Amino acid sequence: MQMTTNSGLAAVEAALKTRLAALTTDIAGIEADRRAPLDADFSEQASELAGQDALGGIEDGKVAEADAIRGALARVADGSYGKCVSCGCTIPAARLAAVPTATRCVACAEATSG
Repeated sequence: MQMTTNSGLAAVEAALKTRLAALTTDIAGIEADRRAPLDADFSEQASELAGQDALGGIEDGKVAEADAIRGALARVADGSYGKCVSCGCTIPAARLAAVPTATRCVACAEATSG
């Protein structure tokens, strides 16, 4: 099935919205954990702070993924989903299946990463 068909696009959009909802929930949980008061014991606080640093890294990754999904959903809405932002060519369905938030075809992605 080609990604640019209406049913294919609807399925992609639904999957992206589901993933975005899960990420939003995860991010809210991480933010709540990071705002929790620290233990009164100083040695325990050090451990908690290290854990908060790790959570910060996880949160950053989830926020970046959520931003990429929002971008993909915007492209679905404006009709540009599946078009390379660099060259305008159609992004192959296999690439979009592997990376639904892809903004570039393989050739342009490789050219910008090197």
